[in-house]
Amino acid sequence: MKFLHDFMNMKSNGEKMTMLTAYDYPSAKQAEQAGIETILVGDSLGMTVLGYESTVQVTMQDMKHHAKAVRRGARDTFMVVDMPFGTVGVDDKTDMENAVELYQETNANALKMEGAHTAPLIKRCTQSGIPVAAHLGLTPQSFGITGYKLQAASKEAAEELIADAKLMEQSGAVMLVLEAIPSDLAATITKTLSIPVIGIGAGADTDGQVLVYHDVLNYGVDRKPKFVKRYGDFTTGVDALKAYHEEVKAGLFPSPEFTYKKQIMDEVDA
Repeated sequence: MKFLHDFMNMKSNGEKMTMLTAYDYPSAKQAEQAGIETILVGDSLGMTVLGYESTVQVTMQDMKHHAKAVRRGARDTFMVVDMPFGTVGVDDKTDMENAVELYQETNANALKMEGAHTAPLIKRCTQSGIPVAAHLGLTPQSFGITGYKLQAASKEAAEELIADAKLMEQSGAVMLVLEAIPSDLAATITKTLSIPVIGIGAGADTDGQVLVYHDVLNYGVDRKPKFVKRYGDFTTGVDALKAYHEEVKAGLFPSPEFTYKKQIMDEVDA
């Protein structure tokens, strides 16, 4: 397993980092087998595996359930778990209780929090021994305000994002995720900060990249963002299921090779 000091060394040495968003035991197991260095249990599981309309509907229980499954599938991979909507920004006491609960019960290596407003909580978590990854740019929990679009596209917004990124580092964040921002801005922030910067839709000059398991494999997703590259195609599963359906209907499955052949009927009083 990589540790925080390993990621810092990778940044210093210019070695790129890989992060994959995964939500269950089999996807986590595959990620670990592939050598992915960090798994993010993202609240995007709301849309990807639970069928919600947005991340806003994801609960603490949802995150704990899926993070525990990921940990069972990838025991030796650094795991970051999202703090879901409504668990940050309540009040200081409740925010900290939520962070402690999620960190303890999931056996996470770090939590992730969206937005610059989380700086005070990041600082308190850091003082309490809970590593936190910050998330700026497009923050899905705030999509109702920002929309799903490129962020920090103006000079003023870019300057604000740079200031926010510095604040995240000063507050104790161990890494920063930048989503859907101009590539030159992401490059500037990456050079400015001493902590690792992971990009998604932020160009090639960040310290590492993160994509979603389902996007990478075209597995049950209906839309393809500009920044997603497909490395596999799980839609072949539909063809396989159709073949199964048709063989059962035609009486072709199970054939003798898939049937237990031991005969006991002579001993059975029918």
